[in-house]
Amino acid sequence: MPGFFDAINTIEPPKEKAHTVTIAGQSIVVTLEKKLEVMRNGEDAYKWKSATEFVLKPKPKVGIQYPQLQKADKGYSFYDNDPYYPKDIIEEGFTWQTNSE
Repeated sequence: MPGFFDAINTIEPPKEKAHTVTIAGQSIVVTLEKKLEVMRNGEDAYKWKSATEFVLKPKPKVGIQYPQLQKADKGYSFYDNDPYYPKDIIEEGFTWQTNSE
């Protein structure tokens, strides 16, 4: 096997793989850990901070408003004082209102 060892010595080591992500249409080379983080969160969850650095967008705060039972000039009367079973509409009854802050 005269040519076998010569061929083994001329083999180049494997190249390092370049991990790229695309944020807002721009591609950038990142580390494997950063690529996995971007894949976990999704590329659309990031924005550019500078020309070479990107960060997570802040999550929108969900403000759930629950209706509350309040006294009103005209409102409901209830069977057995159970607010989920309205009986009649009367003067100075109760209504469900959502407070907007």
